[in-house]
Amino acid sequence: MMPFRRQSLLCLLSLGLAAGAPALADGVHAEREDAIPVVEVTGHYGNGVGTSDTASEGYITPKLIEARPLLRPGEVLEFVPGVIVTQHSGDGKANQFFLRGFNLDHGTDFYTTVAGMPVNLATHAHGQGYSDLNFMIPELVDRIDYRKGPYFAEEGDFSSAGAAHFHYYGRMPQNLASVTLGGFGYRRALLAGSPASADGNFLYALELVGNDGPWVNPNAFRKLNAVLRYSHGGADDGYSITAMHYRGRWNATDQIPQRALERGLISRYGAIDPTDGGESERTSLSYDLRRQLTDGQFQLSTYVIRSRLQLFSNFTFFLDNPVSGDQFEQGDSRTVMGLAPNWLWNGKLGDRQSITKFGMQLRRDTIDRVGLYDASAQQRLATTREDRVHVTASGAYLENSLQWAQKFRTVAGVRADRIDFDVASNLGANSGSKAAGIVSPKLNLIFGPWNKTEYFLSLGNGFHSNDARGAVITLDPKTLAPAARSPALVRSKGAELGVRSEWLPDLQSSLALWRLSLASELVFAGDAGSTQASRPSQRQGIEWSNRYRLRPWLLIDADLSLSRARFTDDDPAGSRIPGSIDRVAALGVTLNERGHWSGAVQMRYFGPRPLIEDGSVLSRSTLLTNLRVGYKFDKNLRLALDAFNLFNRRSSDIDYYYASQLRGEAAPVNDLHLHPVEPRSLRLTLTTNF
Repeated sequence: MMPFRRQSLLCLLSLGLAAGAPALADGVHAEREDAIPVVEVTGHYGNGVGTSDTASEGYITPKLIEARPLLRPGEVLEFVPGVIVTQHSGDGKANQFFLRGFNLDHGTDFYTTVAGMPVNLATHAHGQGYSDLNFMIPELVDRIDYRKGPYFAEEGDFSSAGAAHFHYYGRMPQNLASVTLGGFGYRRALLAGSPASADGNFLYALELVGNDGPWVNPNAFRKLNAVLRYSHGGADDGYSITAMHYRGRWNATDQIPQRALERGLISRYGAIDPTDGGESERTSLSYDLRRQLTDGQFQLSTYVIRSRLQLFSNFTFFLDNPVSGDQFEQGDSRTVMGLAPNWLWNGKLGDRQSITKFGMQLRRDTIDRVGLYDASAQQRLATTREDRVHVTASGAYLENSLQWAQKFRTVAGVRADRIDFDVASNLGANSGSKAAGIVSPKLNLIFGPWNKTEYFLSLGNGFHSNDARGAVITLDPKTLAPAARSPALVRSKGAELGVRSEWLPDLQSSLALWRLSLASELVFAGDAGSTQASRPSQRQGIEWSNRYRLRPWLLIDADLSLSRARFTDDDPAGSRIPGSIDRVAALGVTLNERGHWSGAVQMRYFGPRPLIEDGSVLSRSTLLTNLRVGYKFDKNLRLALDAFNLFNRRSSDIDYYYASQLRGEAAPVNDLHLHPVEPRSLRLTLTTNF
């Protein structure tokens, strides 16, 4: 009998962050299943030894999405261990993301796809890699594959910190209609289903949402979502065609200065500029093809996306314009077209099982207008800059998975990327073209299992692209002073040591030690219309994730992430990276149906973070608890009550520290600016299946 301490330690070094194992290694995994007893711990995560290529890779099933309450659709990403999703403006705007010591802004280093189409937008008016998930309907998600770190040849631009891929159903398990009513004027109606068809599968969905929120200036968020999909054949041999349309309009309460609260100028949910807001639209058509080959498979994905955003914000109030205020408008209108074929071959190298995958990814962003303007009460006053931009990104990758021995395999790959920019600016000096390329090797070593425990060593290079305007800029568009250009592509280098185990029955756990360095922290300053290449950086940390079935009907998910983020050059300003979170913890408890009842509680914590480089100003920590209680009348009718911010904590969704000026102030003031979390609210959902 093993001493308790040693046994406990090995239990903690176990995991189930499953990889919807990349298709690249499916054949290898299949061959090993007879030797590795896979433990089915929960219906929430696809976890198990022998199912992925790194310790921090996995997939999420729809059972978890059904079980937990969601304040916003983008919060589905919080089911990825270590991810935090917040908001600093109106609901129609893209969320703010945090992972592995990154303030990812709206998606700069986290790549996302929905139904095979990219979400991140390059050279966007509101920031590089802008990822708006408001068009995603959680009830349509069949699974979410997630990966962390630059270790996967299939992942390219924006994926240095990680990636998540939302897969929609080809056919809904059940037709459904639901109505939700909640506090602060929240209402939602959803109709989704798959009508019977003798030839193929249809899927349709229509979602309508309205929400005012707790704000003194009501959010007045109005959203329309529609999806229509036709699919034919199976997962290995077939095709699907998907059409989507989303439109949203909203008012925005942006972050507010702490001194305005202390002086009683506004309430916690008030606004300095009540005319902030925006509207967004996204329409897409995509085609996915799968063909079985004699010794493998061929896949093809192609898409066209039309998107538009008009956004009005005011972060500094009356600092630049003491009369009309500092509101600015950001506009973005574009068409995105893409093509991604890939081939997979099963074979042998000698007597060793081998899987080889080759793929290409082509994408063209035709940006009709990306602009920045001075505004007041949503009326345009002057043009800071306005550009027409073409961004062409092309990439190719090769990856091989090889089973060297019964307890040792490798996944080695390389990808090559090229990006071409062409900018036509209203200021001729800022027009120009640029091209750049980068090669990124990847390597994963997988050892085991021994005693139901598997070990991983992952190494890889990645990158993110920079805003095209910053790559060709000559003059600052506001001051007309000379401006330094930024590199088109910025390299990242990562390493990860991990372990996954099922040592203790009904517990799957993983531990990952990781490090990631960036050659430059590139930030587009949306309110200035210019791109600054910031300093080189390094992040390192530890992640510990656990899935435990305490009883057949009681499931526990517990995750802890600790990280350290620092600039690596010498600068008297300091080495702390503003906005970098060093502590994230999440605890979820799910009660599966016991008779008519079910329930779930989810707690998430993210710790204080530096707001300036010397670390002298820190944000507050945030701890929130959400609760769901469900009652099932019969097999087709159920009721759910969701409580958000259950204990009504007065925390911040996000904090910033910068200079602003209120009306009547004689000079700018450096101050904390916060966007509060929403107070406790309830939502009641009635769902029927038919």
